[in-house]
Amino acid sequence: MKLIKVPKAFVVYFLLFCFSSNLYAQNISPKFKVIAFYTGKNDLAHISFVHEANNWFPKMAKKYHFVYDSTNNWNNLNAEFLSHYQVVIFLDTRPDDSLQRVAFEKYMQHGGAWMGFHFSAFALTPSDFPMNWDWYHNQFLGSGSYVSNTWRPTPAILRVEDQNSPVTKNLPKTFKSAPNEWYRWQHDLRKNPDIKILVSIDSTSFPLGTGPKQSEIWHSGYYPVVWTNKNYRMIYFNMGHNDMDYEHKFGTTNRTLSYTFANKIQNQLIMNALLWLGGK
Repeated sequence: MKLIKVPKAFVVYFLLFCFSSNLYAQNISPKFKVIAFYTGKNDLAHISFVHEANNWFPKMAKKYHFVYDSTNNWNNLNAEFLSHYQVVIFLDTRPDDSLQRVAFEKYMQHGGAWMGFHFSAFALTPSDFPMNWDWYHNQFLGSGSYVSNTWRPTPAILRVEDQNSPVTKNLPKTFKSAPNEWYRWQHDLRKNPDIKILVSIDSTSFPLGTGPKQSEIWHSGYYPVVWTNKNYRMIYFNMGHNDMDYEHKFGTTNRTLSYTFANKIQNQLIMNALLWLGGK
């Protein structure tokens, strides 16, 4: 068999190509993996937000080099499935099955990371989401049960409480949020030594809400909207309720009137948080 003599220059070029390709592959390998759980039923504003999130996060995953998966199968909330992900997101609800709850609690206690939005912290007895998970609502979130909310969804001026946190880096001291339905909680998070409040509603927002009920318009008070529990790798965002044309005033039935991820500064806050959670 006749051997073909390969020029040295070609060999050098080939080796350099393989080396650079390997470096490129390393550079684009995902930094971490995210799994988002959602229900996407009943409330049209929450459904709108879920669709928006499942469109926005994959774009961010491509930009920041992480993997984003989503599922509405809460049975996947088990130890084996979660072992493949570094960050769990609850987009709209929480697990109700006892085995799923145990699996999530163990995941968090063993170094897992979590991000929750808006309705994922909701609990009210009596309701379809009763106050029946003490660890999650009282210990983990610290907020206890839901008490009341503003209406209709409106923007608020938000105040950064801790500008030294990696979550709030490069954010202005105050900024205007996307429209949202804001929640009031049972517990005063300022009195919980485990809770670090990162963002709250600034007093310049008042009156906040338009009603029609007077109880849906806030005129004063302290309302945290983003916080973390120092004992866990977690963060909660009260944002996640888009404004909808429930009354059909704008020509199209149930049309989305506002988008949570249409706010540049708020998006930076969310991405800062996710990259912090996914970091080692």
